[in-house]
Amino acid sequence: MKQHLRTLSVACLVVPLLSLAGMAQSYMTLTLTGPSGAVVEFTAEEIDALPQQDIVTSTIWTEGVNTLTGPSLLSVLEAAEMTGMTVTLIALNEYAVDIPMAELEADMPVLATRMNGVPMSVRDKGPYWVVYPYDSDETLQSERIYAQSIWQLNRIMVRN
Repeated sequence: MKQHLRTLSVACLVVPLLSLAGMAQSYMTLTLTGPSGAVVEFTAEEIDALPQQDIVTSTIWTEGVNTLTGPSLLSVLEAAEMTGMTVTLIALNEYAVDIPMAELEADMPVLATRMNGVPMSVRDKGPYWVVYPYDSDETLQSERIYAQSIWQLNRIMVRN
Protein backbone atom coordinates (compact mmCIF):
# COMPACT_ATOMS: atom_id res chain seq x y z
CA MET A 1 0.00 0.00 0.00
CA LYS A 2 2.82 2.46 0.84
CA GLN A 3 4.44 1.87 -2.59
CA HIS A 4 1.11 2.53 -4.32
CA LEU A 5 0.66 5.81 -2.41
CA ARG A 6 4.24 6.85 -3.22
CA THR A 7 3.65 6.19 -6.94
CA LEU A 8 0.36 8.07 -6.81
CA SER A 9 2.04 11.03 -5.04
CA VAL A 10 4.77 11.23 -7.68
CA ALA A 11 2.16 11.06 -10.45
CA CYS A 12 0.19 13.87 -8.78
CA LEU A 13 3.32 16.04 -8.86
CA VAL A 14 4.54 15.17 -12.36
CA VAL A 15 1.26 15.54 -14.29
CA PRO A 16 0.66 19.18 -13.23
CA LEU A 17 4.30 20.02 -13.97
CA LEU A 18 3.96 18.57 -17.46
CA SER A 19 0.79 20.62 -17.96
CA LEU A 20 2.61 23.78 -16.87
CA ALA A 21 5.46 22.99 -19.25
CA GLY A 22 2.95 22.64 -22.08
CA MET A 23 1.35 25.97 -21.17
CA ALA A 24 4.75 27.67 -21.11
CA GLN A 25 5.58 26.23 -24.53
CA SER A 26 2.27 27.51 -25.96
CA TYR A 27 3.09 31.02 -24.70
CA MET A 28 6.44 30.82 -26.46
CA THR A 29 4.90 29.80 -29.79
CA LEU A 30 4.25 32.64 -32.22
CA THR A 31 1.39 31.86 -34.59
CA LEU A 32 1.08 33.68 -37.92
CA THR A 33 -2.02 33.45 -40.09
CA GLY A 34 -1.92 34.67 -43.68
CA PRO A 35 -4.65 36.14 -45.87
CA SER A 36 -5.41 32.68 -47.33
CA GLY A 37 -5.79 31.18 -43.86
CA ALA A 38 -2.41 29.46 -44.00
CA VAL A 39 -0.90 29.10 -40.52
CA VAL A 40 2.80 29.14 -39.65
CA GLU A 41 4.03 28.60 -36.10
CA PHE A 42 7.47 29.60 -34.84
CA THR A 43 9.05 28.30 -31.66
CA ALA A 44 11.25 30.57 -29.57
CA GLU A 45 14.27 28.73 -30.96
CA GLU A 46 13.16 29.41 -34.55
CA ILE A 47 12.64 33.11 -33.76
CA ASP A 48 16.11 33.23 -32.20
CA ALA A 49 17.60 31.62 -35.34
CA LEU A 50 16.46 34.57 -37.51
CA PRO A 51 18.85 37.52 -38.01
CA GLN A 52 18.84 39.56 -34.80
CA GLN A 53 18.71 43.34 -34.37
CA ASP A 54 19.69 45.34 -31.29
CA ILE A 55 17.77 48.45 -30.34
CA VAL A 56 19.39 50.55 -27.63
CA THR A 57 16.75 52.92 -26.32
CA SER A 58 14.72 54.11 -23.38
CA THR A 59 10.99 53.40 -23.30
CA ILE A 60 8.05 54.82 -21.41
CA TRP A 61 7.55 51.39 -19.80
CA THR A 62 11.07 50.66 -18.53
CA GLU A 63 13.73 52.48 -16.54
CA GLY A 64 16.86 53.82 -18.20
CA VAL A 65 18.31 52.80 -21.53
CA ASN A 66 18.03 49.12 -22.41
CA THR A 67 19.21 46.90 -25.22
CA LEU A 68 16.26 45.08 -26.77
CA THR A 69 17.17 42.23 -29.12
CA GLY A 70 15.23 40.16 -31.63
CA PRO A 71 14.45 39.82 -35.33
CA SER A 72 12.69 42.59 -37.19
CA LEU A 73 8.96 42.05 -37.58
CA LEU A 74 9.45 42.21 -41.35
CA SER A 75 12.02 39.38 -41.26
CA VAL A 76 9.58 37.20 -39.27
CA LEU A 77 6.87 37.81 -41.88
CA GLU A 78 9.32 37.07 -44.68
CA ALA A 79 10.44 33.82 -42.99
CA ALA A 80 6.77 32.79 -42.84
CA GLU A 81 6.36 33.87 -46.49
CA MET A 82 3.46 36.13 -45.51
CA THR A 83 2.52 39.23 -47.49
CA GLY A 84 -0.49 41.51 -47.35
CA MET A 85 -1.59 45.05 -46.70
CA THR A 86 -2.07 45.04 -42.92
CA VAL A 87 -0.50 43.17 -40.02
CA THR A 88 -2.69 42.64 -36.95
CA LEU A 89 -0.69 41.94 -33.79
CA ILE A 90 -2.51 40.16 -30.96
CA ALA A 91 -1.32 39.74 -27.36
CA LEU A 92 -2.05 37.03 -24.82
CA ASN A 93 -4.71 39.29 -23.22
CA GLU A 94 -6.36 39.80 -26.67
CA TYR A 95 -5.10 43.38 -27.04
CA ALA A 96 -4.76 43.88 -30.80
CA VAL A 97 -3.31 46.58 -33.01
CA ASP A 98 -2.95 47.01 -36.77
CA ILE A 99 0.19 48.15 -38.57
CA PRO A 100 0.18 48.85 -42.30
CA MET A 101 2.65 46.49 -43.98
CA ALA A 102 4.10 49.47 -45.88
CA GLU A 103 5.34 50.96 -42.57
CA LEU A 104 7.52 47.94 -41.70
CA GLU A 105 11.22 48.46 -42.31
CA ALA A 106 14.09 45.99 -42.51
CA ASP A 107 15.36 47.07 -39.09
CA MET A 108 12.21 48.18 -37.26
CA PRO A 109 10.10 47.45 -35.48
CA VAL A 110 11.94 44.62 -33.75
CA LEU A 111 10.21 41.63 -32.22
CA ALA A 112 12.27 41.73 -29.03
CA THR A 113 12.83 38.46 -27.22
CA ARG A 114 15.57 39.71 -24.88
CA MET A 115 16.18 42.76 -22.75
CA ASN A 116 19.82 43.37 -21.88
CA GLY A 117 20.62 39.83 -23.02
CA VAL A 118 18.02 38.15 -20.80
CA PRO A 119 15.01 36.35 -22.33
CA MET A 120 11.80 38.18 -21.43
CA SER A 121 9.17 36.28 -19.49
CA VAL A 122 5.45 36.95 -19.83
CA ARG A 123 5.69 38.94 -16.59
CA ASP A 124 8.39 41.14 -18.20
CA LYS A 125 6.58 41.94 -21.48
CA GLY A 126 7.69 38.72 -23.18
CA PRO A 127 7.97 36.43 -24.80
CA TYR A 128 7.70 38.84 -27.76
CA TRP A 129 7.56 42.63 -27.56
CA VAL A 130 7.32 44.90 -30.62
CA VAL A 131 9.75 47.77 -30.07
CA TYR A 132 11.08 50.74 -31.98
CA PRO A 133 14.26 52.79 -31.47
CA TYR A 134 12.23 55.48 -29.67
CA ASP A 135 15.24 57.62 -28.80
CA SER A 136 16.47 57.82 -32.40
CA ASP A 137 13.60 59.85 -33.83
CA GLU A 138 10.97 62.11 -32.25
CA THR A 139 8.30 60.73 -34.60
CA LEU A 140 8.69 57.35 -32.85
CA GLN A 141 7.60 59.00 -29.57
CA SER A 142 3.93 59.22 -30.48
CA GLU A 143 0.74 57.64 -29.15
CA ARG A 144 0.32 55.72 -32.42
CA ILE A 145 3.79 54.14 -32.19
CA TYR A 146 3.39 53.47 -28.48
CA ALA A 147 0.07 51.70 -29.20
CA GLN A 148 1.84 49.54 -31.80
CA SER A 149 4.48 48.54 -29.23
CA ILE A 150 2.50 45.51 -28.17
CA TRP A 151 3.99 43.14 -25.61
CA GLN A 152 3.12 39.53 -24.73
CA LEU A 153 2.59 39.06 -28.46
CA ASN A 154 1.57 35.56 -29.46
CA ARG A 155 -0.35 35.90 -32.73
CA ILE A 156 0.02 37.79 -35.98
CA MET A 157 -2.61 37.98 -38.70
CA VAL A 158 -1.74 39.27 -42.16
CA ARG A 159 -4.65 40.66 -44.19
CA ASN A 160 -5.06 42.06 -47.69
